[in-house]
Amino acid sequence: MLPTRRYVPYLYIAPLVALLAFVFGYPLLKVIEFSTRLVRGATGEFIGLDNYRNLFDDDTFRAALEHSAILLVCVPILLVASIVIATLLFEQLRGWKVFRTVLFLPYILAIPVVGIVGSFIFQLHGPLNQALEAVGLSALAIDWLGSERYALLTVALVIVGREVGFGIVLFLARLLTLDQSLLEAARLDGAGWWARLRYVIIPEIRWTIEFYVVVASITMLAWVFSYVYTLTQGGPGNATLTMELYIYNVGEVQSTPGIASAAACVLLAATSIFIVALFVMRLRAERVEAAA
Repeated sequence: MLPTRRYVPYLYIAPLVALLAFVFGYPLLKVIEFSTRLVRGATGEFIGLDNYRNLFDDDTFRAALEHSAILLVCVPILLVASIVIATLLFEQLRGWKVFRTVLFLPYILAIPVVGIVGSFIFQLHGPLNQALEAVGLSALAIDWLGSERYALLTVALVIVGREVGFGIVLFLARLLTLDQSLLEAARLDGAGWWARLRYVIIPEIRWTIEFYVVVASITMLAWVFSYVYTLTQGGPGNATLTMELYIYNVGEVQSTPGIASAAACVLLAATSIFIVALFVMRLRAERVEAAA
């Protein structure tokens, strides 16, 4: 049997790579080009970096950038909650199958559905405030979505409530592949639940943790449009405006695609940092596994 030449596998994947490069690469290049032009319609004169200068001079853009950065605080919350809950389910506490289903159910629902339900629950006279008033906690019955002070926090709560389902399933799947002899040895040595979590489980799932942190960070930066749009549409005022919603408002509502393209390039640059980090981590993990 003749050996396969090194370039032959690349010939098989070349058509798909070319298709993906056209589908994703061409729009990306056009967005970058639009960000350097005074676009009014399909074309416009070249203005260099003026769109970027105007962008960073815009208080609304800076507010959107700040809010997107604040949402990154959800990442450690999601990480800790996912690991702790997944570990509890892995230990098969009573009713763990029911808890697993209930916790994962919001994640399989469409984001607009979750947003609409959340906007109903957190409205001023919604079920949450009515329940708080019924048990004598009227002081906690605040205007969750109508207050500039609490609106972004409420959006973050809804995001965490849905996205935690993915983390739980991801870590639970990884825990089910662990070498059970390590955990059994820790139990025999008298290690408690927290000790096993800290010294056995977390070191064993560190690659999954790194992967999840990157994916969750990208989600917080570039996948929250549907949450914000269905919950608050960026309000009250600009209290919950994020980068994605800013791009939509500037590009579609205000019809200034040049500014919107510049904002999209800034968002792409921010998410690319995490994407590159993901590839670096995967290569490092493969090298460690190969060495082992």
